[in-house]
Amino acid sequence: MWKELVEAGLDPKDAHFYLAVLRRSRATVAEAAREANVSRTSGYDIARRLHSRGLLAWVESESRETGDSRAPSYLVASDPIQLMDEWERRKRVLDDVVPQLRAVFSENRARPKVRYLEGVSGIQTALFETLNWESPICGILSMRDLMTVPGEAAMDEYIAGRRERNLLLRVVRTRDHDLPNGWLTSTRDFRVVKHAPAAYSFTMTAFIGSREVVSLSSANEAFAMVIESQEYADMQRNFFEVLWSVSTDAAIDDSGSPRA
Repeated sequence: MWKELVEAGLDPKDAHFYLAVLRRSRATVAEAAREANVSRTSGYDIARRLHSRGLLAWVESESRETGDSRAPSYLVASDPIQLMDEWERRKRVLDDVVPQLRAVFSENRARPKVRYLEGVSGIQTALFETLNWESPICGILSMRDLMTVPGEAAMDEYIAGRRERNLLLRVVRTRDHDLPNGWLTSTRDFRVVKHAPAAYSFTMTAFIGSREVVSLSSANEAFAMVIESQEYADMQRNFFEVLWSVSTDAAIDDSGSPRA
């Protein structure tokens, strides 16, 4: 019964104290505190809390009513239906306030968020954040620049992270910034690769998710930009699909190579 009271919203000590009073027709604070295994001082604090919630009431002993100031006051438990009444009151309040809170929540989510991260560590942080995105991810990658910053070890770790999460990457790369036979289309690595027309050249990398866009510069400027915006992500994904449609399929290599 104690566990159920805790699940209903009472503090564990309050639940023990309330049950100690409920089991008696009346109890002093000292008696209830002793049975609930709390100090007498804590017992008074708990009694005040439960009284404010309507779960306990104070009653005067007959001796105190006749003028004996030393006679103790007693606690009596209110009808447990008070817990249901309290829940109903809270529900009415929540029914009113939750729609208002959700409106604020939606407004904040709709507002674009932009973060600027500097240096190699910033680029690596932004890159690895994309591992928490939903699949698939769209990417426009400059492989030579990624091998410089954040570097080969970080990229191998990133690929392993995508593999663990079954996170598909649809990627467009340019041949002039690509690596010979590196990171080809691979079922094992959840990667589909296309090459952009020869007229295009990328020195930056971009990852496009369902709501976020991450841009990674080359080592020349060494920065990352993270933009969280539904409209911006939708627009960038549309641009990506246009580029994807005019790009050509890359080679396929599922030989098991770490980069394949």
